[in-house]
Amino acid sequence: MTTPLASREDTALLETRGLTKHFPIRRGLLGRTVGQVRAVDGVDLRIRSGRTVALVGESGCGKSTLGRCLLRVYEPTSGEIRYHRPDGGVVDLAALGERALKPYRSEIRLIFQDPFASLNPRMTLLQIVGEPLRVNLGLSAAETEERVADLLRRVGLRPEYLHRYPNAFSGGQRQRVGIARALALAPRLVVADEAVSALDVSIRAQILNLLKDIQEESDLTYLFISHDLGVVEYMADEVSVMYVGRVVETGDTDDLYGRPLHPYTEALLSAVPDPDPSRRRRERIVLKGEVADPSRIPAGCPFHPRCFYAEDRCRTEIPALREIRPGRTAACHFAGELDLKGVEES
Repeated sequence: MTTPLASREDTALLETRGLTKHFPIRRGLLGRTVGQVRAVDGVDLRIRSGRTVALVGESGCGKSTLGRCLLRVYEPTSGEIRYHRPDGGVVDLAALGERALKPYRSEIRLIFQDPFASLNPRMTLLQIVGEPLRVNLGLSAAETEERVADLLRRVGLRPEYLHRYPNAFSGGQRQRVGIARALALAPRLVVADEAVSALDVSIRAQILNLLKDIQEESDLTYLFISHDLGVVEYMADEVSVMYVGRVVETGDTDDLYGRPLHPYTEALLSAVPDPDPSRRRRERIVLKGEVADPSRIPAGCPFHPRCFYAEDRCRTEIPALREIRPGRTAACHFAGELDLKGVEES
């Protein structure tokens, strides 16, 4: 189950290998399985310690499902989730039973998208943030209250709020409570699933800056799931682009934004607002059709029905995710050959 770390220079915190999550489609009185929704379909992902890796793509591409598989909220259908422990060993989280998995749940935590639905309205902040401490550490009531007060200070809330209920707070304040809960057990990896998408624009910058400050203080690693490429550009060190359950491009943020290798990435980047209104606007690439149905993925490259560069090969042959140049991978037959535009071009 546990293997030695291959190299001291390997700074990966978590890696997936061929990770899949398929949901069965059942019909009839007997619930017969007639198909599969391929929500996550053979994903290889590498998250390095102390960095922020963003997972981007349109709604329905499998971003949140992948995040929940890493947390084992969803049971993966197949593949590996290789977690690098602090002692230098590697354990496959996908192969662990519930009891063996429990110690790792405190090291990988989740910040939910909806700050209203993710907090129990019948629990005070002391109960909400203190529950992980009580369940996992067995702290006394006085110790729990002290730790929760400290956590509230860290996220910019006053400790006097301990005994108040969520309905007394705004959306931004509630999300701070959710962040405090995620930090309660001093995790190594935090999965932020659309953590600011439900907030007012005026509040988003505050929460993003808070997440950055906490990362610097605690040497945290983030998997930042978002569809907002403007936010991703500010937050992420590396970006992985997903389409219909598969990663189609990866790279450092600046390089990927400036020189995309996959046509889907180019189309996403064309929608990023230009902060300088005096410059000539980039031409918006409007993709034809809708995101492919993950229960009926097209033959060949899943993106080919919407791709302006598709050729006959794309309709029959699935492109592998391959390294195009150092630090950059793409799943496109013509990656590196196409002249694709990034956000800095005008």
